[in-house]
Amino acid sequence: MTLAPEPPATDLLEADFYAFQDLLTPAEQKKALAVREFMEREVRPIADDYWERAECPVHLFKPFAQLGTIGAGWAETQGEETSAVFRGWVGMEMARVDSSFCTFIGVSGGLAMTSIGVGGSAEQRATWLPPMANGDLIGAFGLTEPLAGSDTAKGLRTTATRTGDTWVLDGAKRWIGNATFADVVVIWAKDTADDQVKGFLVRKGTPGFTPTKIERKQSLRIVQNADIVLDGVEVHEADRLQGINSFRDLATVLRITRDGVSWQALGTMVGAYEAAVAYTKQREQFGNPIASYQLVQDKLATAYANVTAGFAMCVRVAQLQDKGLQADAHAAMAKAFVTTRMRETVALCREACGGNGITLDHGVARYFADAEAVYTFEGTKDMNQLIVGRAITGHAAFV
Repeated sequence: MTLAPEPPATDLLEADFYAFQDLLTPAEQKKALAVREFMEREVRPIADDYWERAECPVHLFKPFAQLGTIGAGWAETQGEETSAVFRGWVGMEMARVDSSFCTFIGVSGGLAMTSIGVGGSAEQRATWLPPMANGDLIGAFGLTEPLAGSDTAKGLRTTATRTGDTWVLDGAKRWIGNATFADVVVIWAKDTADDQVKGFLVRKGTPGFTPTKIERKQSLRIVQNADIVLDGVEVHEADRLQGINSFRDLATVLRITRDGVSWQALGTMVGAYEAAVAYTKQREQFGNPIASYQLVQDKLATAYANVTAGFAMCVRVAQLQDKGLQADAHAAMAKAFVTTRMRETVALCREACGGNGITLDHGVARYFADAEAVYTFEGTKDMNQLIVGRAITGHAAFV
């Protein structure tokens, strides 16, 4: 007996003006709606309070993992096959409610798991990916350093020295999300023997590994970023990522996850836009809702166009990933473009809300603040523009 196909979901986001959600399969739409419902039910009611207190709702990691969307891109953890468009869409749905929560999940399920998925041996993938996907283990990703941000390709100062089957890591990392509580942190270091970048799985509680929470952040406050000191940290050869032998290998990880940040920026735009529309429809001045005035409508229309362009860019770059055609410049262009449009959009939405737009009470301020971190991490706009420029001209202009 042939089963009838599952009907498509009908709960389209109002912000999805061109109905890009229709590109998801019926099964993917059902899962995306489950993510949306989780975010509305579990995260939205607490997001402002956790953001204000700069605390992370770590208790929600495993319940979110039970939705089955973490690690959907890897054979060991994907369950039924899904598209890169769907996996990006999940990030958008998270960021639409809270960009910090999207980062919290994305650091473990994106950066850390992609490092293992791309660079791990079959044994490492089988050991780490399933428990990370089901929420039993949380990961972190340690690349950025106090003195190495945009120039990590050449400027890493953390070292790895091998003696027999043991590697000794020395150095420091900065801005490492989840590091204060993660079960495993992927640490990137230069091999002192060949000066090439290698990846290492550092387990929680390893002697010499000291993470300290970075305080006084004003963006993505829920995310627990840390400074890390690595002082003679010993890692067995079995915990070195066996498929990572140079920065070029690491760049594959960054390309895949950079695509995800574009979706996160899109979700941040969507959240700010929805909040601004709701506010302007109920806020009255001069006897009418401010949504009825031309200048306000101009702001909302510009924001709407930015959101729509962001959807188009994110969807297409994900489709290229599915086809095996995505290059570094594709992901870089998407990240640079969508985050720039995000920055403009959250500012327009904040402006549409007037003075009330700077308080957490009216829905826009958190997106406005969080956009600054999303605009910056996974490569600044300038660095991503240079990746695209290299593709155009054939000349690298990074220095």
